[in-house]
Amino acid sequence: MGKGLFTAASFGLSGRETGMRLKELEEQIGYCFRDRKLLEQALCHSSYANERHMDRLQNNERLEFLGDAVLELAASEFLYRTYPRMPEGEATRTRASIVCEQTLALCAREMGLGKWLRLGKGEELTGGRERDSITSDAMEALLGAIYLDGGFANAKEFVGRFILNDIEHKKLFFDSKTILQETLQSESEEALHYVTVKEEGPDHNKCFTVNACLGECVIGTGCGRTKKAAEQEAAYEALLRRGKNG
Repeated sequence: MGKGLFTAASFGLSGRETGMRLKELEEQIGYCFRDRKLLEQALCHSSYANERHMDRLQNNERLEFLGDAVLELAASEFLYRTYPRMPEGEATRTRASIVCEQTLALCAREMGLGKWLRLGKGEELTGGRERDSITSDAMEALLGAIYLDGGFANAKEFVGRFILNDIEHKKLFFDSKTILQETLQSESEEALHYVTVKEEGPDHNKCFTVNACLGECVIGTGCGRTKKAAEQEAAYEALLRRGKNG
């Protein structure tokens, strides 16, 4: 196969079908690309490019690099304007929670970005569409592509719609284990601990189920591709349950 970025044949689709799929994504994100090759590149994981012997500069890594910088600026401006009394140290911690891999992967899951990615066969078979490192990078690459195509105003609108939305819950998710630990320490003498109750899948595509427990009581359950991710989900669920109950 040639070294062009994307062709309909590479997807097993007609040119019209490929265009319709990309149009669907544009409608979902609320932005129509003038240069659709930027959108195609943002969706191109290095494994896909490598399998097709494409130029390594045609995968989404350079767009991810750019998107990371755009996101940091957009998040910084948002925090500065939205929270005029927030100290610098707290703003720095909050921004870190917004731009971290786990939060960006959460945002990518919410918008279903994984289904649009172009992955190599190996990544496809090992759950790459749901892997946090891949989807979070793609989120930044998509942001970088929007910035190049439409400027900072459009990029900032994307960040506001898909990343800075529901920011309090995202902060809660990022800090869930710490927040839960500190909350329970002031209320109970029983120790918070995490118990792995299920481990499924082959080594390259594990899924762990973990319970957050207070003494013998299960207060939250989470699943993830690592124990750490599952613990974070379990702590987050425990905090959401507490919020609903009190």
